[in-house]
Amino acid sequence: MADDIEMTADTGAVPAFATAPVGAVLGSTANLLSAIGTVWIGLMMVMIVLDVIGRNFLNAPITGVAEIAGRSVVAIVFLQISAAVMQGRLTRADFLIRRIERASPASAQLLNALFALMGALVFALILWASWPNMIKAWTTAEFFGVQGVFTIPTFPFRVITVIGCTAALLACLYRATMTLRRNTEAAL
Repeated sequence: MADDIEMTADTGAVPAFATAPVGAVLGSTANLLSAIGTVWIGLMMVMIVLDVIGRNFLNAPITGVAEIAGRSVVAIVFLQISAAVMQGRLTRADFLIRRIERASPASAQLLNALFALMGALVFALILWASWPNMIKAWTTAEFFGVQGVFTIPTFPFRVITVIGCTAALLACLYRATMTLRRNTEAAL
């Protein structure tokens, strides 16, 4: 059963709720966040193109595009990272794990679980560091940009960082759990 769950996660499909309720909810949430990030990329591309057209042909640039684009890149990464974790598509040196897997599949699975646990640790630390910044942004009405020219509140971007880190942390823990469960079941 755990083999089916892990294989489904590797193909990018969300596992069935009946076989893996946590994986189904987490996978669906990660896919939703990723879809929002994808739409955001499209909107950001349109905004940049319109700014370039306005700047070069109409001598009327759109104010704040650089600031919005700069913050958007970070937000998009945090929106899409949990889906990458759930689908097993984070960048890493697979050649080493494949070589180890040929010699010892159990060792490779242990390394995969360790990789997921280290990812969980990293996202937990980012979450821990981001939470106070999110609260501060809310309580102080923090903004970025040039006052009188263009400003935008930082709170929504900080919330996205916290939500994305939380989803990625849970995705890493889920992947580690499924990998260790599969490894344990294979040993029995």
